[in-house]
Amino acid sequence: MSNCKTFKSGAFNDVSKAENGKIFLHDALDLTSAEISINCVPKGFKTPFNHKHIQNEEIYIFLKGEGILTIDNEKINVEEGTSIKVSPKGCRILENIGKESLQFICIQAKADSLEQFGFADAKLC
Repeated sequence: MSNCKTFKSGAFNDVSKAENGKIFLHDALDLTSAEISINCVPKGFKTPFNHKHIQNEEIYIFLKGEGILTIDNEKINVEEGTSIKVSPKGCRILENIGKESLQFICIQAKADSLEQFGFADAKLC
């Protein structure tokens, strides 16, 4: 039995060719605690609908490009190096306003479920 699983999605530009410019890792890695997606959306893209979640918060980590993440009608400019947590009830929509693809990682995890993190969840072996 292996204690790891590997999945290679290819370069970010290859992700843009995936359905909706998004690759979900839940099934690819047999994740049990979170859903993670790799995203590459083209310039001019705007999510066609506002949405919120039932129990999962989302963490967006922007790697390249420029966009606007609107949460509960508050517009937040995002760019490389921006990270944002959105609570489940936050109504959100994303738009790429840059001149190139908007690349980001999105992590979904059940809100208020994390009990240990960082060094508190590690031990030497």
